[in-house]
Amino acid sequence: MAESLLSGIAEGVLGKIASLVAQEVVAIYGLENQLSELKETVTAIKAVLLDAEEQQAKNHRLQLWLDRLQDVLYDVDDVLDEFECEALRKQVIRRYGGIKEKVCRFFSVSNPLIFRARLSDKIKEIRKRLSIISAEKDQFDLNARSANNDAAHTRSREMTYSYVNKLEVVGRDIDKEKMIKMLMHPVDNKNISVFPIIGIGGLGKTTLAKLVYNDDGVKEQFKLRIWVCVPQDFNLRKIIEGIIKNGTRQSFSNFDIQQLQTLLQETIEDKKYLLVLDDVWSNDRNRWNELRNLLSQGASGSKIIVTTRNLEVACMMGTHPTHNLKGLSHEDSMVLFKKFAFDEKEREPCPKLVEIGSHIVEKSHGVPLLVKTLGCLLYTKRKERYWAHIRDSKTWILVEAEKDIVPVLKLSYDDLPSNLKRCFAALSLFGKKDDYNSIDVSRWWMALGLISSTREKQALEDVTLEYVKELGKRSLIQEVEQHGSLLTFDMHDLVYYLASIVAKNDYSMVGLDTVEISKGVRHVSFSSILSEGILNFDGVPLFLRKPTSKRLRAITFCCEVDEIITGEFVRTCLTKCKHLRILQLSDGSFEELPSSIGNLKQLRSLHLTDSKRLKKLPDSICELQSLQTLSLEGCSKLGNLPKNMNRLVSLRYLWVTTKQKSLQQSGIQYLENLQLLDFNGCENLQVLFEGTSQLTRLEHLLIRNCGRPISVHFEKLIALHSLVIEDCKLTLTQENKSNFPLNLKILCITKCEQVMELLQCLVGSCTLECLCIHNCPNFTAVPEWLPNHTHLKCIEIIDCSNLSFLPQGVRSLTALKELYVWDCGELSKRCQHLTGEDWLKIAHIPRIKLDNREVQWTED
Repeated sequence: MAESLLSGIAEGVLGKIASLVAQEVVAIYGLENQLSELKETVTAIKAVLLDAEEQQAKNHRLQLWLDRLQDVLYDVDDVLDEFECEALRKQVIRRYGGIKEKVCRFFSVSNPLIFRARLSDKIKEIRKRLSIISAEKDQFDLNARSANNDAAHTRSREMTYSYVNKLEVVGRDIDKEKMIKMLMHPVDNKNISVFPIIGIGGLGKTTLAKLVYNDDGVKEQFKLRIWVCVPQDFNLRKIIEGIIKNGTRQSFSNFDIQQLQTLLQETIEDKKYLLVLDDVWSNDRNRWNELRNLLSQGASGSKIIVTTRNLEVACMMGTHPTHNLKGLSHEDSMVLFKKFAFDEKEREPCPKLVEIGSHIVEKSHGVPLLVKTLGCLLYTKRKERYWAHIRDSKTWILVEAEKDIVPVLKLSYDDLPSNLKRCFAALSLFGKKDDYNSIDVSRWWMALGLISSTREKQALEDVTLEYVKELGKRSLIQEVEQHGSLLTFDMHDLVYYLASIVAKNDYSMVGLDTVEISKGVRHVSFSSILSEGILNFDGVPLFLRKPTSKRLRAITFCCEVDEIITGEFVRTCLTKCKHLRILQLSDGSFEELPSSIGNLKQLRSLHLTDSKRLKKLPDSICELQSLQTLSLEGCSKLGNLPKNMNRLVSLRYLWVTTKQKSLQQSGIQYLENLQLLDFNGCENLQVLFEGTSQLTRLEHLLIRNCGRPISVHFEKLIALHSLVIEDCKLTLTQENKSNFPLNLKILCITKCEQVMELLQCLVGSCTLECLCIHNCPNFTAVPEWLPNHTHLKCIEIIDCSNLSFLPQGVRSLTALKELYVWDCGELSKRCQHLTGEDWLKIAHIPRIKLDNREVQWTED
């Protein structure tokens, strides 16, 4: 079931070849012709990749050809990234000067002549390999296709029908009644009413539509009922043929489109009909408008039900609110499971099997298709040992289940554009988490080179937000919520499993006992870290010593490391893996990072989080001009930071724990691309930086758990929109207060004695959207300026025992959508639903939680 991501890799390579950075470096070193020929060859191969990727499952030789192509394309990508590294190096030299040792530089790879010769040789070797691969493609009889061709969207999916066995449906009565109630509601105009149902694959959208379609009351209301499974490309001719055939029981496939249009109008004219358009994928507004106009010939009160996985489709077609289908409750899931796992003749199924089955069903998260599949899988098995194996297995969706579940889900993946396919697959590198956020996802996607800006001056973080929202619209992620510029989301276990499957040619889960990784793997993530029971373990997994490790681009962990990362582990990573983009060395037990870290010129993300023995960083770390993320959080013994951190010109995310008193000499204040800056546990810190600052792109500033009053100058932080202050004190002067960030959108204050003084600094700021005050006994009164903040959407007050009431001004905050009040004594009482003295002040807020209990919770 493994899928190649080669189309996306090839597209990324072509994008880099066309980039301004590559063109500038190529012009300097006279490599235009070589790169042009490389581009032509990659373009020719990319044209047939879609066809090759679909045929590879049936052709072993084609699979081998694609594997070789992947190796070459990654090598091309490495060379192109060297162009970017060279451009950044030249930028730093122009700004800050070069290496002092001129003689050493003459003999180093930084010498222009040596650099040109080395890259020229690499490109020649790659072109030779690519030319051979390109010539071999002709033997496979591949067709050139683009991602936009209709053929590219023709997927093998089952056509649906309207019959439903009601005895096999559980837990959808409320959904059914809600849909029927909307269908039966009279309308005052002749416009067609369209009711979308949306949800993940296998959730039961089609089943719900069938229940409604076959309801006796619905049959009575709509004498003409039509069911059409919509082609993936929204082919109008096929849809019209389907409507006519279903409505008249006759086929007119030999008619032209004009004749079909006339027949359609005759079929529905002056008839009150119910039309189900099942499994709609295309968001082609023009085709939908054409169809909708043709369907307008029906009688007033005609209704259409649309099922889709894509929110954009639902919004485009729907005239009524979208019905978001949820998973079944555990109780309903168990009823459904028993129907398929046990014989009907069994009056009392084995209690022990029922108990184990309950744990198995929990893993289905209420997806009916999965519940049924698991039930069928266990139907003939009656040994507790087998059921327990299914319950305890980490890969509990076995091969038998995979053939039913994965193809259904994979249709959503197949429908993604190539750039989103790679991003979706890369989510498997995180490991399964309870929650994800766009900042974490953004820095990983950027480090892997998976996102690029399509519009001038568009930040890569904004591209990430677009990608995350798009995955949400397509039901591949869920519970997408926006908090200022931050998105949080969840990923269903099934969808994560899908990501792991489509990614496993590129991404691999490993352990300390992994002996070898396959040749094509470029990204590894440790899923377990226990060293017990591994014979002759010397602190370095065997696979890291093998030749296959030299091509690795990412080494990450999705488990507790517990100081297993030794100095030898680090040295092996630095010497063996020269092409790393992501290196995670969190919880390390080493005291000093080797100076050879400076040789990883393509490194973009370095995590040293919670390396509590780390005392020093080498100066060579400042030569990592491609570095975008650096985490030093929790490095409690770390002394002075290197003095030339201003040379890290690509740095966007920086977490710092240090014993320094002042960061003035580190050069952090000159990191003009920095987006997030987090100081945590800097017990001696007194001055962040003074005077000149170029942090004009800094959006997130966090100052947490710092032991001394800290001087902060906000006047240059013109882009700052989220500020977190936790268990620390700021040195506030009259100048500080007047220069408080004016564009601030999120303010979180925790365990801070200055809370009232800090809040007074917001008098002139009217852009605040979220205000969070936690564990602040000194918070005794909400400031009088509160009504001025008309953009406020969320207020969160937790463990503030001396705040006794809310002001009348809360009633004027019409944009306020959420209010959380927890453990606030008198205030919690005054906010009680209907009976509290402050209830009338807050009754207009749609979502209110008191002491972790929803007292009012309505959607917008």
